[in-house]
Amino acid sequence: MSNGPVGVALVGAGVISGQYLRNLNSFPDVRVVAVADLDTDRAATVAREHDVPVSGTLGAVLSLAEVEIVVNLTVPSAHAAVALESLRSGKHVYGEKPLAMNLDEAGKVMAEAADRGLRVGGAPDTFLGAGLQSALHALRSGLIGTPVAVTAATQSMGPESWHPNPEFFYQPGGGPLFDLGPYYLTALVSLLGPVARVAAGTRRARDQRSVGSGPKAGTLFPVDVPTHVNALLDFPGTATAAATFSFDSAVNRRMIEIIGSEGALSLPDPNTFEGPLLVRGPNDADWRELPVTGTTAGRGIGVLDLARSIRAGTPHRASGELAHHVLELMSAITESGERSEFRAISSSVTAPEPLPGDWDPHAATLT
Repeated sequence: MSNGPVGVALVGAGVISGQYLRNLNSFPDVRVVAVADLDTDRAATVAREHDVPVSGTLGAVLSLAEVEIVVNLTVPSAHAAVALESLRSGKHVYGEKPLAMNLDEAGKVMAEAADRGLRVGGAPDTFLGAGLQSALHALRSGLIGTPVAVTAATQSMGPESWHPNPEFFYQPGGGPLFDLGPYYLTALVSLLGPVARVAAGTRRARDQRSVGSGPKAGTLFPVDVPTHVNALLDFPGTATAAATFSFDSAVNRRMIEIIGSEGALSLPDPNTFEGPLLVRGPNDADWRELPVTGTTAGRGIGVLDLARSIRAGTPHRASGELAHHVLELMSAITESGERSEFRAISSSVTAPEPLPGDWDPHAATLT
C-alpha cells in the first residue's frame, strides 16, 4: 500500500494494549486492523472492546495484507522473536521497550529489517510529547547555556503492589533499569545526543517479592535482576549524568534536572507526555514554569510518526537505532555493575529532530 491510512496490528493484549488502542483508534492516519495474543480469547475480548475487526494468533494477523505495521506489546522475552517473524512477513515493526532482551537479539532484528528494506521503531515515545519537546526547544535556544551535568532518578518500592502479574518485572529484561530506564535514557539521548561510556553500581535488596494485588496476591516469586542501580553516563562534548533506577526506595522520586552554564532545567516525568517544565537562573530565588507546547496524545504517537514517515519516505523519530543505543546503554550499565569498570559504548545515534510545531496526531494527513 502506498497511500491512505496505515494498517496496524497489535500483538499482545495485556494491560498496556488498552492505552495503545484508545489512542491509535483516535488517529485518522492509522487504522487498527487486528489484535493477536497467545490467548486468543483475550485477543478477541480486547478486539471487541475497541471495535477492531480481526483477532487471533500471530500467524493469522501476519497473513493480513492490509497490516503494514506490527505493534509488538508482548513481554520482553518475546520481543525479538515476534519482531523477526513480523519482519519476515513483510511488516514494519514498532515494539514496546526494550527492543530485545540482549544486543545479539537486537542486532538480528535490525539486520533483518535492513535486509528487507523495512523499518523498526521502538518505545518509549514519551520524548515526542509536549513536555520533553518543549525541553528540547529550551535547550536548543540556549536558555540555560551549555549543558554541564544531569541528575536523574526514578525511585519506588516496585510495581508488585498494583500489577496482578509482576513477575516479569524481576526477570532478565526487567528490573528498574530495563523497565523504567528506557524513559530516562531515551529522553537524555534525545536531548543531549549519544552516550560514549558508562559506569555503574548495582544492588538487589531482596531475593523474593510478593504479589500485592489480584488473584495471586500473597504469592512469592524470585528476583533475578538488580533492583537498585546507580549509573554514570558520559555524553561526549557535553554533559555528564548521574542516574538512579530503584525498586527499593521508600522515597518516591521522578526527576531529571539539567544544569547548564547559565541556569538549570527541571524536566517533567519522562514517563509522561506533559509538563511541568521549570527553569531557574543563577540569580533566581526559585524555579519558574515555562510554557509547554506540543501533543499530549499519549502512547502511540511514535507509531503514528512511523506511519506518516513510511508514507513520506522520511526518517521516523522513535527509531530502532535509538532503541538499540538505549539497549546497549542498559546492557553496559548492567555489565559495569557486575565488573566494577567503565564500559565503552560502541553504537551511536543522531538525536531525533523535533516534531514540527503544527504536528497534530488527530489530523488526517494521509489520503
